[in-house]
Parts: sequence; structure tokens; C-alpha cells
Amino acid sequence: MTFKSGISLKPLKLNADVSADRLSTQTAGFAGAEIANVCNEAALIAARKNKTEIDMQDFQDAVDRVIGGLEKRNKIISPDEKEIIAYHESGHAIVGWFLKDLDPLVKVSIVPRGVAALGYAQYLPKDQYLYTTEQMENMMCMTLGGRVAEDIVFGRVSTGAQNDLERITRMAYAMVTIYGMNSNVGNVSFHDPNNEYGFTKPYSDKTAELIDIEVRKQIDACYQKTKVLLIEKRDKLEELSQILLKREILFQHDLEEILGKRPFDVVEEITIAEVVAKEEEPTELTPAIENQEKTNTETPE
Repeated sequence: MTFKSGISLKPLKLNADVSADRLSTQTAGFAGAEIANVCNEAALIAARKNKTEIDMQDFQDAVDRVIGGLEKRNKIISPDEKEIIAYHESGHAIVGWFLKDLDPLVKVSIVPRGVAALGYAQYLPKDQYLYTTEQMENMMCMTLGGRVAEDIVFGRVSTGAQNDLERITRMAYAMVTIYGMNSNVGNVSFHDPNNEYGFTKPYSDKTAELIDIEVRKQIDACYQKTKVLLIEKRDKLEELSQILLKREILFQHDLEEILGKRPFDVVEEITIAEVVAKEEEPTELTPAIENQEKTNTETPE
């Protein structure tokens, strides 16, 4: 069920500015219960403000609350920390904007929400079950965008990338040990969901050491690829970060005004091979990723 069907909106008294199409875009992938929750939250937010109609801003606040948790306006964040968060989230947004095969960005926010999230980016997921090596690498680059942006702008990094680092570590190990996407380790998979191997590893200590080396090489290569891209787009990174600092929340149409349309047909893609100066035979198709990561990247405390 989506907002386009109009079923969830029928019982509500709406302002003329409410757009079912925009709501559908911002709630892509939501289940019926989550959409109903958004409607209830929007009605409550409007009632607290003594409004007679629910407007688009109420729905946007409701979507933010469902995705990111309760808004923490009373959380005191220093101007320096807020600037770091803005550049961090802008780094995610720009890398996701200029690399191929990544979910389009719907919204980026630096409003503190929930228990730990100081900012987040929301993406529009697509129905996809097979991923190529290039797509997995680009997903890792987007996840590293926040950490790399901090490194470029401030010359130092913060603890805000903890969740990002956990995700790219899982992805890198999956590429090497599950999906057979590493030429040195080979076309093998050590996936053991049924614990058939028991407490023993199905490979030697030498192979374990090789896996660790290849995972680090993969992450380092993606980091350098991301750094090359963000240095090239440094002016856009600065512009987007400063606007995000002022507005705190930006939507897809705002990014199109700042960054332009996603120019896949004109932007020359930076390849991992260029970074490591070594050509490897590509893997064209990969097995299905069983549980795709959530569509939000968060900046934890």
C-alpha cells in the first residue's frame, strides 16, 4: 500500500499543499502499518499545533519521526560538532549522487533524533536481488563518504562513522568469503548458516590471514576511490554542507538544484582498478544478498 492509493488519506482533513506523490516517494518501502503510523503521527503533530488541517510539513515531520525516532531539539550540539555532522552527511549524499547503481537519495537531515542518531540520509530502495562486484564496491564507497568527507575537510576523523565502518566491514568480508568476489581468495564460499562446520573453520590459518589482507585491501581501495571523487567534487561538498547547516533538512529536489541531475551519462566513473593500479577480471553477477541493509545511514554519537 502507498499514499498514491489515497486509502490512508481519506479519513484525514488535508491542506491543499499535501502531495500524495511526494509522500509516496518519501515513504518508499513502507509497509501498510508504517504508512498508517505516519498518518497518525501527522494528525497528532497538527493537533499539537492547533491546526484545523494537516499540511505537508506535518507529514514530513511524521515521516522523520517514524524513520529516525523522536526529534531531540533539546540535545545540545556544539557548532563545531554540527559542522562535522553536516559535512559527514553531505559526503554520503554526494558519493551516492555521482556513482552508478546506487539507490537515489530522498532526504538528508542533521536534526538529532532517537537515542543516538545525530543525522541520517534516506534512500529510495529498488527491487534488486543480484549485485555485481562494481555495485557492491560503490555501496561501500557511499557508506564511506561521511568518514572521507571529514578526513578531507578537517584533516581528522570522528567517532561518527562507527555504524558506517561496521557495515563496510561486513560487506567486504561477505564479498571475499561468501560471494567469491576476490581473485586471490578465489571462487569459494564459506557461508555456513546451518552451522554445518560446527566450531571449526573450513579453511586454514594461512587462508584466514589472506582473507584479512584482501578485506583490508578492498576497504582501502574503496576509501581511496571515495576520496578521489570527493576531492573532485569539493566545491559541491562545501556548498551542500553550508546549505544543510542552514536548513538542517534537504530533499531530493534541493539536491538537484545544488548538484544537478545525476549525470551518469557524462561523469566518468572512477574505477577500483585505477586506484590499486591492477586490473582484475570482473565478476558479472553475484548471488542474492539475503538481507539488504536499511536505507538509512546514521551518524551515531
